[in-house]
Amino acid sequence: MSDFEIIPFNNKFVQFFINLNIEWLEFFFEVEPYDYEILKNCEALIINKGGYIFFAKHENEIIGTFAFINRGEKIYELVKMAIKPDQRGKGYGNKMIEFAISFGKKNNWKKIYLYSSTKLKNSIYLYKKHNFKEVRIGDENPYKRGDIKMELYYNN
Repeated sequence: MSDFEIIPFNNKFVQFFINLNIEWLEFFFEVEPYDYEILKNCEALIINKGGYIFFAKHENEIIGTFAFINRGEKIYELVKMAIKPDQRGKGYGNKMIEFAISFGKKNNWKKIYLYSSTKLKNSIYLYKKHNFKEVRIGDENPYKRGDIKMELYYNN
């Protein structure tokens, strides 16, 4: 884990955000129209609306990414978390989640939520390990693959 860091958005890394997510989605599912919309317009739909995009960097290489979409009232949706195939299973996802949670805490957020798939056993385990709780999905789920919604509340 030495020489690993999470860095903030820089538009020179946008293609990593797009490519890592498309690779991940194609490997596990399919890229849905909503995915393309978010990926191709990430600055307008995430950054310019009060959200954040981060990159995981290891030995001067971008190996992962994730983002937060601002959903108002200090509530953020964790989206588009992806790691290069050859870097999976090495603990980087855990480091990314730890950073994400501490970032929300530092910024006095009320909660983080996410949509996932129960097919992704390792991801669900990781979220539960970090105290995300399963909640009812509701009608606002934008993903066909999303069959689970999880939330993490902060006690600010």
